Amino acid sequence: MNAPKPKLSPTLKEKAQADLEARLTREAAALRANLKRRKQQVRDRTEKAPQDQDDSEPA
Repeated sequence: MNAPKPKLSPTLKEKAQADLEARLTREAAALRANLKRRKQQVRDRTEKAPQDQDDSEPA
């Protein structure tokens, strides 16, 4: 009987592998930049919050 052939995972050529690694590097850098920006936004908000509360209190 005909046995099914084992499925081989596709192999990447040199250029495709280099492109993949470059893309993953870019994505990782973008994620780090986004995280850094979000953390800075949170810091800015927490720094502004006490000032806003002080301004809104009746004198």
